[in-house]
Amino acid sequence: MTRLLTRTDLLELLDPAACVQALREGFAVAAQDALPGQRVRTDLPFPGTATALLPGLLPGTPAYTVKVNAKFPGASPALRGVICLHSGADGALLALIDSATVTAWRTGLAAALATDLLARPAADGADTVGVIGAGAQSELTLRGLRALRSWDRLVVHDTDPGRASAFARRHGGTVAATPAEVAAEADVVVLATWSREPLLHLADLRPGQHLTALGADEPGKRELAPDVLRSARLIVDDATLVATHGALANAGLPASMAAASLGEVIRGEAPARPHDRRLTVYAPVGLPWQDLALSWLAYQRAEAAGAGTALDLLA
Repeated sequence: MTRLLTRTDLLELLDPAACVQALREGFAVAAQDALPGQRVRTDLPFPGTATALLPGLLPGTPAYTVKVNAKFPGASPALRGVICLHSGADGALLALIDSATVTAWRTGLAAALATDLLARPAADGADTVGVIGAGAQSELTLRGLRALRSWDRLVVHDTDPGRASAFARRHGGTVAATPAEVAAEADVVVLATWSREPLLHLADLRPGQHLTALGADEPGKRELAPDVLRSARLIVDDATLVATHGALANAGLPASMAAASLGEVIRGEAPARPHDRRLTVYAPVGLPWQDLALSWLAYQRAEAAGAGTALDLLA
């Protein structure tokens, strides 16, 4: 039988703390996997793109995932698709899972984990958080970050002023007119946009800040100018993919610009922040094993609770 897990099912099954822990454990062991994940993307003769991430693999997890997404910026939600969770023993299709929810959760919560590890603590002066792009990923990043650290102030910018105001009201923040204004006020900045032009340049920033940039996850999307990436201590999820699909590729910079991966930081193989005056950036593209980490967690909980809808696709 195949278990169908909808967005509603996932929201009942998952919680940020368990997901952050699953992602932390995944970053610690993912390097042991001998089969690297692949990311395949293509333009479409429609106003969107198609992306597939496969295979999602983690040592110790007896399953793998294949994710297929459609990204249509003008749609709501902009990302739609499905994650296929297969048994590693016989290939049985264990579950069909809403990819929009899993993608938002794994991207936002991995960003929260990285931000907490790389940014200065609030006690050391990083007491203002800024958000550029008030969408679903920023929501999940703040939810996860709130469980990991505290802050005194929040400042928000979005190209839609109404969305920025609503986000600020929900999270007790204030609205900024421009991305540069967010950077001028915030010690920690989360960017989650569709921008194809840099939103922040080095002149907008100051020593000791941390930036988490989630938007440059496919060709043509840019949130940070090349001078920021050249000057900062850059942490990524996968240097090769970031140099072919992500922030480095879109800035015309090589994989060698990345100082370390987040997995290396979590395993203690690289320092998170060498000193408090260093500008740090986390710029991921998203990896297939992250889909597996949350899909497997959701599937196990669904099996225990009898959640979702059971289908016999071979009937």
